[in-house]
Amino acid sequence: MLIKDQLSKNTTFSFEFFPPRTVESSSELYKTIKALKILEPSFVSITYGAGGATRDLTHDLVVKLAGENEFTVASHLTCVGSTKTELENILRRYRDNGICNIMVLRGDPVNFSEGFVPLEDGFSNASELVAFTKQLYPDMGIGVAAYPEGHPETPDRLKEMEYLKRKVDEGADYICTQMFFDNHDFYDFRERCEIAGINIPIIAGIMPVTSITMMRRMSSLALGTHIPGKLLRALLRAQDKDYFEKVGIHWATEQVRDLIDNRVNGVHFYTLNKSRATLKIYDNLGVTSSSGLSDDKNFV
Repeated sequence: MLIKDQLSKNTTFSFEFFPPRTVESSSELYKTIKALKILEPSFVSITYGAGGATRDLTHDLVVKLAGENEFTVASHLTCVGSTKTELENILRRYRDNGICNIMVLRGDPVNFSEGFVPLEDGFSNASELVAFTKQLYPDMGIGVAAYPEGHPETPDRLKEMEYLKRKVDEGADYICTQMFFDNHDFYDFRERCEIAGINIPIIAGIMPVTSITMMRRMSSLALGTHIPGKLLRALLRAQDKDYFEKVGIHWATEQVRDLIDNRVNGVHFYTLNKSRATLKIYDNLGVTSSSGLSDDKNFV
């Protein structure tokens, strides 16, 4: 099923995984998938590593999940490290295996400080890859990414919206945002999209902070994501790792509740290949599956 068709009918609730590199991490991932499957996600997405490092692993996992778990699966597809011919081959393989949803990204360079450098026979940005995909397979569903707090490489917020609008004009069906921790940033972004004439569904990206290591890592990444002072104070007040996790999950729970109350098109959970936090959010909200995340039967 195309994700855009689900978004036209319901609020979607989805999970993101990354491809495992070892036997141990593979076993852990499939335990996570089994645990989260009972929540009946609208779809799941599979990422690339930085610089396209896990491209082949991503392709294998996408095909496997789609074939064995009855999930609607969206694969990330990036410009990084791939020529046009290679990208065409990837898309053909997906089409041959019944994969009809792609998340198109420019992709992160291996070294952020060096910036993104396209291949000679590659693409420079996501809008070019969206156009290429639509030209080859007009009926393929395409999602694109956005940053509610602003793209870290584009300080000009007006120019940023122009770039996003270009991806939409080339054929994107929906937008999935980078994680954020203040819903006001998301609502402001949604309003700016409306002003810019961007009228496709917008899915909100949510990831609870569950450890101090994660908090420090997120602060060091060049993602443009900030941790609000109120959340930071609550996290630093926690006296052990269990309470730290509880604070992060509680904050994410309240984000999801508020997003649903404000008619979000979808919520996308960045799981980090673990099930505990997502399951706890559902439990906190008093539901056992994604179909219970809203009390409006016409909305879910």
